[in-house]
Amino acid sequence: MDDLFDVQSAIDENKKKIRISELESLIKKYQDSYYNGEAQISDQEFDSLWDELKNLDPDNLLFQKIGADSGNFAKVHHVMPMGSQEKAANPEQFLSWAQKHVYSEYLVEYKLDGASLELQYVHGKLQKAVTRGDGSVGDDVTANAIKMQGVIKNLSYENSSCDFTGGIRGEVIMKRSVHNQKYSDKANCRNAANGIMKRKDGEGSENLTLIAYDALCTEGKSPFNDEEQKIEWLKKLGFNTVVLNICRSAQDVIDYRAQVMDLRKNLDYDIDGLVIKERTINLLDASRARPDHQIAFKFSLEEAVSTLRGVEWSINGGTYTPVAIFDEVSLNGTTVQRASLANPDTMRNLGVKIGCKVVVVKRGEIIPKIESAIHLKNSVETEIEMPHVCEACGTELIDEGSRLFCPNKNCPKRVVHQVMKWVQVVDIRDLGSTLIMNLCSNGKIRSISDIYALSLEDLIPFFLNEESVAKEKKSLGAEKVLKSIQNHRRMSLATFVAGFDIEGIGETTVEKLVAAGYNTLEKLLSLTEEQIAKVYGFAQVMAKIAVEGFAENREEMEKLALNTITIEKSAEGLLNGKSFCFTGELVRMKRSEAEKIVKSLGGICKSSVTKDLSYLVTNNPASGSSKNKKAVELGIPVIDESAFFKLIGQ
Repeated sequence: MDDLFDVQSAIDENKKKIRISELESLIKKYQDSYYNGEAQISDQEFDSLWDELKNLDPDNLLFQKIGADSGNFAKVHHVMPMGSQEKAANPEQFLSWAQKHVYSEYLVEYKLDGASLELQYVHGKLQKAVTRGDGSVGDDVTANAIKMQGVIKNLSYENSSCDFTGGIRGEVIMKRSVHNQKYSDKANCRNAANGIMKRKDGEGSENLTLIAYDALCTEGKSPFNDEEQKIEWLKKLGFNTVVLNICRSAQDVIDYRAQVMDLRKNLDYDIDGLVIKERTINLLDASRARPDHQIAFKFSLEEAVSTLRGVEWSINGGTYTPVAIFDEVSLNGTTVQRASLANPDTMRNLGVKIGCKVVVVKRGEIIPKIESAIHLKNSVETEIEMPHVCEACGTELIDEGSRLFCPNKNCPKRVVHQVMKWVQVVDIRDLGSTLIMNLCSNGKIRSISDIYALSLEDLIPFFLNEESVAKEKKSLGAEKVLKSIQNHRRMSLATFVAGFDIEGIGETTVEKLVAAGYNTLEKLLSLTEEQIAKVYGFAQVMAKIAVEGFAENREEMEKLALNTITIEKSAEGLLNGKSFCFTGELVRMKRSEAEKIVKSLGGICKSSVTKDLSYLVTNNPASGSSKNKKAVELGIPVIDESAFFKLIGQ
């Protein structure tokens, strides 16, 4: 097995090197197109490539370089560093950075989405305007810059000249209104600004605007002592300046970001995040290719801000789940206006109210969720009304925090849901949902046991009209359903228990209890919360739900097991005590069929790689998948299909 892992390690390392090379080529290509005004991919796509390379090769030389401008302009050295910023794509990444950079206050600026430009002054007179270039040298676009809105040729304030020597940095942007009127053929404002700024003839430069956000004095005494004073000084000179806000904590920064995400649609220029700095001007840090003491906290296509308009309560069986209804937003290319709030505790902890702003996220997930709530000073908000009684039976609901539910076992909604769950788990395919609902509403089914008490006479009226029934005609449909029911009287303990629709207690969950030695119905029904909580994969809340569910259904479980259902004994076979996780495609059979073989031989099947897994089975051990990586990390044997069948003697 050691040799196998050595080979696998070599394969993985080679694949890693190949991918690093691919990423380097792609990043260089897209960097060149970006800095020359014709970006070929979106910021989000570029960031994804950048982050992947950073994970694979954190010390890659690319992180010390910026980009390269075209060769059509004279080259000029910068007077102030123009490095690239560290990025946080979501609150979790920002908090991770903030834990290492604890400031008494955070200075937060809009991150402008345009093209960087350095204005070089000598004794208050503009000498050069230089693009970002490679961070040290850029293109001389002075002739174009002096035509731009917001570029000042001679510095002065209070009717006096300003004897400033150094650099002023800003972002060249195209306003959305200008783009819509004159340059709608360009993909976006940033591409248009980049392209016009570097035109040899300077045409269109008057349609661009510079917004200043940084400055460095290289001669004499600096006219400012910290980052806030710097922005105030730029304002006095007459520059358009970046919006600056001061936050007292990392959480305040996160909340402010959410507010800006909401209002940015009303701006006349594009921003794609926030820049977070300390108050102190840190020249040493700023001189680095990637300064450490500031970070770009970017917006994401996977999150949006909306207004909460209401909360609906979704009823699944007897459980009431709050669902947020908000103004329509776009997330990762899909339009959403609903998101689960999970349970009363989650809803209360979020602090959501009708009328408040909410941050909606969909980070790699199918189902969107509410991440946080924003309470603006002038917003009108009302409390969310909680349901107190079951709408189906009128029983007072129980609010346990982690769930809100109807405790009445005979509640019509609970009965229907449990019967449907049983039919699904046991796989009685011919007993459809419409027929189940009709049988329940007519009183033919009031429990799972009643399914097996159904007669042909009970079923026929649901397939034939009264005239046909009177003539004692046969119903093939009714006969088919009855046969299907009778054919499903044998099942495993896991299937039997999972069929009772106890919240969170599915077949896989029960199999964990069986593997822990609780392999009979009697043993399961006698379990305590403490015993269940000790089983791998269980927690105290789940243990409590399991014990309560077993107690509530104990009578019917025992009744069914005694007279109606045959619970098959846990297999004592070749694979007893061993667990398997199958991933990828098999050749000889479907994964579901292989899993059945494992179970028939006393083994356990898992859907994920955990520390107690015996084998990961895959025909592509070099795929680099998360399951493969985790198995290697945990020292779990990774075997292919052939090895698996040898293991079971086939």
